[in-house]
Amino acid sequence: MRIHSRCHAALSQKLELSLRLFELYRVRDVRNIERFKYKESGLARKNKPIRTDIGWSNASSITIFGKDFPSEILGKLNLGDMGFLELTGRVPNEKESRMFNAMAVTLVEHGITPSALVARMTYLGAPESMQSAVAAGLSGLGTVFVGSIEGAARILQEAMPKPDPNADFAALAKPVVQAFQSQKRILPGIGHPFHKPIDPRTPRLMQLARDNGFDGPYLKLMQAICEEASRSTGKVLPMNATGAIGALCCEMGFDWKICRGLGVMARAVGLVGHILEESRNPMAEEIWHMVDEQATAHLRGDTAQS
Repeated sequence: MRIHSRCHAALSQKLELSLRLFELYRVRDVRNIERFKYKESGLARKNKPIRTDIGWSNASSITIFGKDFPSEILGKLNLGDMGFLELTGRVPNEKESRMFNAMAVTLVEHGITPSALVARMTYLGAPESMQSAVAAGLSGLGTVFVGSIEGAARILQEAMPKPDPNADFAALAKPVVQAFQSQKRILPGIGHPFHKPIDPRTPRLMQLARDNGFDGPYLKLMQAICEEASRSTGKVLPMNATGAIGALCCEMGFDWKICRGLGVMARAVGLVGHILEESRNPMAEEIWHMVDEQATAHLRGDTAQS
């Protein structure tokens, strides 16, 4: 009798599961069909603990990296120091603060760049959504503009995984340059479209690095890469600001994967400034009409423009 009852219960359960699966197929719920089959197969993954070490809050307090936010952070850390805390989990010392803030300030503004233009044009179409205009501008921080910090840091860390002040920097630089040249790729962090013969920001960053103890092996390797690239191409290819900042990120121990984030944080400030100016003294609509007139002049038979 007990065996009969157990068999009946098992059959009832299987029938119920079959009916549930049939219903999922009937409504073509493909996503839940796969979840159902995976779960019933006994192969469903075990949930991992969800954890953050950044911060937490309750009704009366906010704690960030173990520090009471109102009493230990507000009014004591500037924006750059807060960025450093977010990336490292600790407050920078005086020299780290000076260097990190200089790196961030370098990336805030560079005039009417593609990212600024995109932000302004997006604001023209959606003035009710300033954050969308900022996000549009930030989306252009890639391998050519600003995001080359990440590329520079990556080649440095891959060529020299651990900082070695006694390394043969020229020997390390040669295969890096050869690899990029063989693939016809632009080396990140060297040369500049219009800052010639030198990026005016770089000497100041280098001076700050020397003054604050960050003139280490990664900056030397970056310089060696510039020299090897210049030698092999016959062109003057000095270190630009993003190359210097990429090397400084390595000197400060940042993983190359996060280095573009420094540019994102900084340029967001600059783009807010551009959008404020656009709201008061707009140029986006004028740029739109000017480009349209020039780009379509030949279609309209406008000989003066074409």
